[in-house]
Amino acid sequence: MNDARPRLLLIEDDRDLGPMMRGVLEESYAVTLCADARSGFETARDGEFDALIVDRRLPGADGIDVVESLRKAGITTPMLMLTALGTLHDRVRGLDAGANDYLVKPFEFDELFARLRAIRRVYSGEGPFIRIGAWEFYPDSRAIYSPYDGRCILTQRENQLLRLFAEHPQRTFTREQILRAVFDEADLPGNVDTYVHYVRRKTDPDIITTVRGQGYRLGQL
Repeated sequence: MNDARPRLLLIEDDRDLGPMMRGVLEESYAVTLCADARSGFETARDGEFDALIVDRRLPGADGIDVVESLRKAGITTPMLMLTALGTLHDRVRGLDAGANDYLVKPFEFDELFARLRAIRRVYSGEGPFIRIGAWEFYPDSRAIYSPYDGRCILTQRENQLLRLFAEHPQRTFTREQILRAVFDEADLPGNVDTYVHYVRRKTDPDIITTVRGQGYRLGQL
């Protein structure tokens, strides 16, 4: 009988954590576990996987080197890096090497599963996403994924509105600024309020915050 689960390669050398992760991940994935850089690289290069998890510190090489070598070998499989190193510099190095996302140890398995779902959606054509709290927003495909209810499709205008806020998370926009950026010349300030309501109704009431006397900004979920 064929295993319909997505295929996942886990490259993790920790003798306790590796088998534990495999056991948990096998609830949703067909997992292959490798415990060193060389076998992980060769297995990823020669096999067919739907996602890779690569630990940063591995016997034989840095996990960054494994990711970079796989990308140079033409492997486009989505990759998630794990590390105990949580500085901005370390995260940037991993992403620049070709990792799709970065998760710092210790982590919750719910977040690990969510990160894997996210990088696989990008790989399958949803496009790059913007994280808004626990929500994942894919402006290129007008999709937003709820942490509770799954996928929701926004209208073009709703998508443009949320994208404006998501790409400028620290900025408060007046209604007039939103009108110029998102709406047509004939639209009125009241249209802004209407579409803010539509986006909140489809997603979360706090996804867009009202700033009294000023306008709107991205919410802090």
